[in-house]
Amino acid sequence: MDLKQLEYFVHVAEMSSFTKASNFLSVAQPALSRQIRSLEVELRQTLLERNGRGVTLTPAGQRLLEHSRGILAQVSRAKLELEDDRHAVTGRIVIAMPPSVSRTLTGPLVRAFRERYPKAVMSMVEGLSTYALEWLSVGRVDCAVVYNVAPSGNIDLLPVLDEQLYLVSGRARTKARTLEGPTITLSDVAQHELVIPSRPHSLRMLLETAMAQQGLKPKVALEIESIPAILDLVRDEDFSAVLALNAIRSTGNTDGFHVRPIGNPKLITTLWIATSAQRPRGPLIEQSTALLKELLLSRWA
Repeated sequence: MDLKQLEYFVHVAEMSSFTKASNFLSVAQPALSRQIRSLEVELRQTLLERNGRGVTLTPAGQRLLEHSRGILAQVSRAKLELEDDRHAVTGRIVIAMPPSVSRTLTGPLVRAFRERYPKAVMSMVEGLSTYALEWLSVGRVDCAVVYNVAPSGNIDLLPVLDEQLYLVSGRARTKARTLEGPTITLSDVAQHELVIPSRPHSLRMLLETAMAQQGLKPKVALEIESIPAILDLVRDEDFSAVLALNAIRSTGNTDGFHVRPIGNPKLITTLWIATSAQRPRGPLIEQSTALLKELLLSRWA
């Protein structure tokens, strides 16, 4: 197995076609097919299923694709760091963030990163905390902003801040005049029909765990992963949600919502910056995580 085989395999898999990958790579299709077949023989696994419309990944191919992306990304980062000026922060970093954080942080982070590290390259991906940790473990991303992570020997965690969670309802339905109302309990939350992400979203798991400790269960009316879609339904329909204030403020419009902090006990979600404990942390990762923490604290303040 060599890097060229992995590169060929990734392109064929992502384009779902030997023909398209051959044209993109400027490699003859028979030669490309031989390389992929050689990889399958070496691994003793069928990686791609051929059909009339192109190719699809087998389960083994899907696993190899995840690892191959991480391997090729690490090689690319190593080349960039070795080729450029030793006295400047250089290289490429990939950062994963949950959608609720990305909406608030992407613009400020891009501007600050380009100003401070002009010789470095940053890429960003959105994903739930569970997926971000998987990407971190296979090397697809270098660091991730995540919620409510269980400690692990494979992950280094830097705590950033705690966020109070609120029961969010439409202001027109509650006839409230202000954004924030009085504190309520989990028993009160259990009386509301909720629009909430599905498992294993960290917010869903946190709420269900806290309620189970009091012998309660949430009334789940709809499962939706998109925070903007959840807020649209809460504002316009007879539903509620459990969210942090930042999720509402990131929309730029708080007028349509009424929120009540959940207390007795408080329902708190913790925001962390996660990096791999199994790969070296170069200057770019060290300084980028410090920048991330700085921006998170300033924006959430």
